[in-house]
Amino acid sequence: MHRAAAADIRLPFDDITQNFATEAIINLSKLKLISGTGGRNFEPAKPITRAELVALLDRLLGISPVSSAIPSFSDVPKTAWFYEWVQPAIQLGIAHGTSNTLFEPNRPVTREEAAVLMTRALKQTSISPPADSESNYLDHDRIHSWALSSVYQLSHFGIIEGESGNFRPNDSITRQEAAVMMYRAWTRPGWSEQIRATPPQRIQLGWQYGQTTQQFEQQVAQSHVNTVSPRWFYLGKTSTVENHTDSSLIEWAHKYGKKVWAMVGNHSDQEITHQMLSHSDQRQAFILKLTNLVRYYGIDGLNIDFENVSPQDRDSFTTFIKDLSQKMRAIPAVLSVNVSPDFGTDWTEVFDYSALGRNADYIVLMGYDEHWGGAPEAGSVSSLPWLRQGIETLLTQVPARKVILALPLYMRNWTISSAGKTSSADWSLVQQNKTVNTRLLKTAWNDTLGQYYAHYSDKAMLNKLWLEDGRSLSLKVMLGETHSFAGYGYWYMGGESPDIWTSLRNVMKFGSYSFS
Repeated sequence: MHRAAAADIRLPFDDITQNFATEAIINLSKLKLISGTGGRNFEPAKPITRAELVALLDRLLGISPVSSAIPSFSDVPKTAWFYEWVQPAIQLGIAHGTSNTLFEPNRPVTREEAAVLMTRALKQTSISPPADSESNYLDHDRIHSWALSSVYQLSHFGIIEGESGNFRPNDSITRQEAAVMMYRAWTRPGWSEQIRATPPQRIQLGWQYGQTTQQFEQQVAQSHVNTVSPRWFYLGKTSTVENHTDSSLIEWAHKYGKKVWAMVGNHSDQEITHQMLSHSDQRQAFILKLTNLVRYYGIDGLNIDFENVSPQDRDSFTTFIKDLSQKMRAIPAVLSVNVSPDFGTDWTEVFDYSALGRNADYIVLMGYDEHWGGAPEAGSVSSLPWLRQGIETLLTQVPARKVILALPLYMRNWTISSAGKTSSADWSLVQQNKTVNTRLLKTAWNDTLGQYYAHYSDKAMLNKLWLEDGRSLSLKVMLGETHSFAGYGYWYMGGESPDIWTSLRNVMKFGSYSFS
């Protein structure tokens, strides 16, 4: 046989033989979804570890590795090869720790544990085991209750099977068995096509705050933001428009296929806002000036961000949005309106959510400031239960296809003096991560709040931090993916650490899968 012909049939590893797993190992290796243990060794009969299986599942699903700023477990250090594979699996809920602080990455995985991990990766809901005892494995009673549904779900799909009628739930799953399980999922009709497909495009809105145009452009270029919102227009006295447009940003954005939705603010000035809203002539004049600017500069849309508006202006604010919407559609250009979650306070009384949803193209739910800067008690800017309630309330009045969920790329450092006085400072996630790492703070995951908590003392002051990172923000995006929201907003560009974008892309990709 010629040497070239021999190379064509050469196996990828020297220690695999022709058996039930050979095809799976060869093909997964060609797809670069599985690798050996060093050199040309695969060690097919060796038990697979938790870290190895998680890395394999991530690669199978097309999930990108994430070098998160905040480690999830004390035994998954940033220096470990598996750190960037464990982190996204935790963020997506595919894997969990064995305790609040440990992951046990090097522990072999049992066959029933592998079934649970695979079921989560395939986003399968629980099913009841078959009632017919003849359909059960002979060692059915050895399968733990927490794994029973997963075992039978994967058996139903033909992704796992037993041996001589037994499932062997507590035996370690070998590397070759894991390869077969993965390959059966990959080759199931329609599944690999989903994984290879580009996820549906959603609005990714990034706000400019405190940056020069050049800095903003650089930050957007490093993200997946496709719609930029610079703070260009403000309501001035006598209903004038304060114009801060930088046409170079419009040129740059359009060159790179991005939309520009200029923000329209009111300086949180209740008096001048009331003056404009309550007088029809001033309202119409303000609308005309805005739409003329949209036409003149070739802006793609407006983002209305009126804050501290009196409840008495509720009807006139709705009329303002209705009239502005009609003028914007004639251009045509997009109109989006920022609203806070409705918890029955005066701050949100001005928003007729249902009417705004009918008239505007998009409603942007500002999913932050649960505990605002001047709040009397320290707390999270956006805990998961608070955000979930705000979303659910909004969806009773606004269709999900019109909702953009805005996420915080900031948090607050709360300080409590010895006298009990509470104050806070806004921090970017970059500043947050630097403090956690330089002070070697111990972080604790709060599963109820959906975020890490840390604290430290400084000059007799107690500092409390409710962290925002890839894990907490992923959970927030999962809420949006559950409802198929129109997109997401980010306040503010430059507040994030680079790993955030990889984490959120993973969530949106994973959220697009439906394996059945």
